[in-house]
Amino acid sequence: MNTTVGVIGGGQLARMMIPAAVNLGIRIRVLAENEGMSADLAAVQVGDYRDRDVVLAFADTVDVVTFDHEHVPQDILRELVARGVAVHPGPDALLYAQDKLLMRQRLSELGLPVPDWARVENAAELGVFLAAHNGRAVVKTARGGYDGKGVRLVTHEHEADDWFAALAEDGNDGALLVEELVEFRRELAQLVARRPSGQIAVWPVVETVQQGGVCAEVIAPAPQSEGRLAQAAADIAVRIAEGIGVTGMLAVELFETTDERILVNELAMRPHNSGHWSIEGSTTSQFEQHLRAVLDLPLGATDARDPWTVMVNILGGPAEEPLAARYPAVFEAFPAAKVHTYGKDPRPGRKVGHVTVGGDDLDLVAYQARAASAIFQD
Repeated sequence: MNTTVGVIGGGQLARMMIPAAVNLGIRIRVLAENEGMSADLAAVQVGDYRDRDVVLAFADTVDVVTFDHEHVPQDILRELVARGVAVHPGPDALLYAQDKLLMRQRLSELGLPVPDWARVENAAELGVFLAAHNGRAVVKTARGGYDGKGVRLVTHEHEADDWFAALAEDGNDGALLVEELVEFRRELAQLVARRPSGQIAVWPVVETVQQGGVCAEVIAPAPQSEGRLAQAAADIAVRIAEGIGVTGMLAVELFETTDERILVNELAMRPHNSGHWSIEGSTTSQFEQHLRAVLDLPLGATDARDPWTVMVNILGGPAEEPLAARYPAVFEAFPAAKVHTYGKDPRPGRKVGHVTVGGDDLDLVAYQARAASAIFQD
């Protein structure tokens, strides 16, 4: 296929698109933020994604622009579209991944289940929300938060004063998102892909396990999710994809509450950590599917290859030696484990790779994936 996909962002998501592109015969080019990033195997340009001239020059070398992250400014995205560049997902959809306040507003307009929320511009407004929600709430910065950053549990109206002040100094209106503190049984994630012509593909809903605000483990499918729960999660994700015009991958992070509701927590419009299991665990990985979708090619089957697949992130790792030094021990002990490393220097809590194991016995699969990952982190 004589087509070039340009990926803005040089992280591990771009890195994991490379094998899928090679298999499909698609050329892939990456605009990386710095030298030596995860996707340097395909990084043909290093530059600032916030620099208009850099991004426009990069777009001139490719047929389709897509993303490793959602942080490219709206004015640059809209200029790309105005120049006739194929951008997937487009700025009208990405807006809701870039701004949590706009995301909550739009999901509410679509009638989708979300936590009770409000836009607050000062401590007094935060205090009113706290008083109406048993004195506890979750405050989030509207932009820039990820992996637990930009999220704070508060019990007093002045516990977000520093955020209000910082936003005001930056020239913003100082608005934060405040949400009810949801009592949930577990966290789930639903992945879908949508192509510009409208076709949608849906994977099984998965359970995600968080550690210090970072996804540590994914179980596919989510245990005890057959029937109503799986259908509800899929319906929510499809309604979002269609309602905001997503093209490419969409990950919908969900809460399963203690009173058996499903609420939308966050959105990501790109391949997502909760879908890494699909590389080995699904007929079509999220990375291949993302490329198919942004090129408006027919989407692949999303059936699971095994009854159970568990993906465990490698968080941190040995500072004194490369992760590859642990390969012999991992491969000897767990020959069924599939290991992916991201070319990153380990530091505490940093995602530097993941391990995936599939099979018939969930307990055994989970043990092998966890134990293999632990060898890298010891």
